[in-house]
Amino acid sequence: MNTRCGYPLMGVLIVGGSLMSSGGEAQAPQAQTARDAHHASEMQQQRSPVGLVREVIAGTRQFRDVAAAEAQGWQSLGSCVNGPEVGAMGVHYVNGELVADALLDPRRPEALIYETRNDQIRLVGVEFIVIADTWHDAHGPETPALLGQLFDYTGSPNRYGLPPFYSLHVWAWRNNPNGMFVNWNPRVSCEQFTAPPA
Repeated sequence: MNTRCGYPLMGVLIVGGSLMSSGGEAQAPQAQTARDAHHASEMQQQRSPVGLVREVIAGTRQFRDVAAAEAQGWQSLGSCVNGPEVGAMGVHYVNGELVADALLDPRRPEALIYETRNDQIRLVGVEFIVIADTWHDAHGPETPALLGQLFDYTGSPNRYGLPPFYSLHVWAWRNNPNGMFVNWNPRVSCEQFTAPPA
């Protein structure tokens, strides 16, 4: 788990989205209090998070502010991931250096997932991503797993333009009634996302 293997950064990693929350202006105390109460209610629905969910929350709390994520190397790729199933994956901010290595750290996910709603962008989950060849070169034939959660395999060609890769979603900041590690979250929407100008 401490081996790092270089891999050329892909031009397209995982479709993501843009940031921009209310022009960077400070929020009114009432708005902040309401947001915190909403977040606390969602977290209470999950009861006491354990295992991987708890580790993700501890490691990504600072990235509830999207500017903090950008300052540390996560970048939006300009779109919101919708799919054929109910819900969405949201707006992905990807850290290319983390995708390019074979290291999986529950507190340093390769992608942070946000949702745009009511002119705010909120952290809703994360995605762990590792290129299949990079993983197997460093760890052998086993499927990657993180704190007991096995990754999904995506072959090539795929809609992301990546070579075969493994990935795992963790809905640590937005409860998913279908499961905390399911790809699509019915409580996440792309309806209010606006793509940045080309």
